[in-house]
Amino acid sequence: MLRFYRSTVGKKILMAVSGIIGIAFLILHMLGNLQIFQGPAKLNGYAAILHGPLAEVVLAQRAVLLVAVVVHVVMAWQLTLRARAARPAGYVERRPQAATLASRTMRIGGILLLIFIPVHILHFTTGDIRPAGVFSPGDVYGNAVASFHVPWVVAFYVAAMIALGFHLYHGAWSSARTLGLSAPRPHPLHRPVAMVLAVGLWLGFTIVPVAVALGWVR
Repeated sequence: MLRFYRSTVGKKILMAVSGIIGIAFLILHMLGNLQIFQGPAKLNGYAAILHGPLAEVVLAQRAVLLVAVVVHVVMAWQLTLRARAARPAGYVERRPQAATLASRTMRIGGILLLIFIPVHILHFTTGDIRPAGVFSPGDVYGNAVASFHVPWVVAFYVAAMIALGFHLYHGAWSSARTLGLSAPRPHPLHRPVAMVLAVGLWLGFTIVPVAVALGWVR
């Protein structure tokens, strides 16, 4: 196990598996968030179930997710250091062939997401950050509507979701390749599953703050 962890392939596999765990959580989280379009009773009722009958399940889910995030970040950092050590001198000229904008912005996007995650938790889970000046425990709908009427909050969430979309586009594709779930293609930029996943999650998360800001959700 120690030899596996120390190997580059092992680190890539750990990064891929932890990333897939994160994607699974994002899908469930997005589906929960979209219930805001069904009104306050539906969304708040869903939140009450998560913090009531399913509280232990949610706690276990958070523990698994926390471990996955830590593993993902540590593996990314260690692989970056290895890549730099393997080529201490940069290329004289760089001409991306199979690299996409998503792959070239993975580190920047990852840093933005690392900032976003604790802010999001302090905002909607604990209520320590109150951009609208109010926070009502249990009233997820009211907290979302109040917060997304603050322009800078909407801008921050939209920017974070753009970073998430790019991160998912490259991450989902590279995870599948690392785990052998996707065979090499003659056209490496043709990634339909990764595109659908990235666009779907980006749109699902972005539509909520935008809808509130535009008055579609009151």
